[in-house]
Amino acid sequence: MKIETDRLLIKPFEKHHLNDVYEIYKDDSTCQFLLHDKWTDEIKESEIEKKLKNNQLTKDNALSLAVLLNSKVIGDLSVRYTDMKDTVEIGYTFSKAVSGKGYATEAVSALINYLFEVVKVHRIQANLDARNIASQKLCRRVGMRKEAHFIQDFWNKGEWTDSIVFGMLKSDLNKLKR
Repeated sequence: MKIETDRLLIKPFEKHHLNDVYEIYKDDSTCQFLLHDKWTDEIKESEIEKKLKNNQLTKDNALSLAVLLNSKVIGDLSVRYTDMKDTVEIGYTFSKAVSGKGYATEAVSALINYLFEVVKVHRIQANLDARNIASQKLCRRVGMRKEAHFIQDFWNKGEWTDSIVFGMLKSDLNKLKR
């Protein structure tokens, strides 16, 4: 599986991507709103092994994708099926070094198109920490709509947090293309 955009290549992770992806996840502020803490030297190899195993989307297996710019990993996309028929949840993390250049919008838009056109999903959603304003803006840029805001519904990293759900259908994507 491979997705190409004007500037990016999106494909499953490979072992040699370890140092690039470690550069993304070793930063506290990058991991602030994620479910896991920053990566350390001690866990980086086991974490990349998880990404290597997630190389095909099935009902039982998530998909982890490297976003490459000139052969360097600048981002990480994830997709997993939810318990609802033909519905997937997406996630994304990008290097702070490439912030503000449109790479996240380009990569997530390409992933959404792939999921609707090739995988033929019915619905795509993103669940995020409500404090993650940049992620909310990205969801809106790619055509997702805010569907729910849950108050202190998620215990993460020693505190209750609000979560927001964004979602879209293929018909929403078609509206964007007009």
